[in-house]
Amino acid sequence: MVLVFKTSVDDQLSVKTLRPELDRLAGKGNWNFDLADCDNILRIASEKVHPKKAIQLLDCFGFHCEELED
Repeated sequence: MVLVFKTSVDDQLSVKTLRPELDRLAGKGNWNFDLADCDNILRIASEKVHPKKAIQLLDCFGFHCEELED
């Protein structure tokens, strides 16, 4: 399952800051940002991650995050 989120993360420095926490949440290599997309997309490939956990994580770092529905 792939979760897709619209975020306010807009630069590599922010991604670097979030990397350790996202690795803990979803596992290394199971998430990525598409900063070239206008919605600064975060994708998480995991059966175990609940969308609310990802949203709360980014919120703790001051970023907006909302799940995009299919």
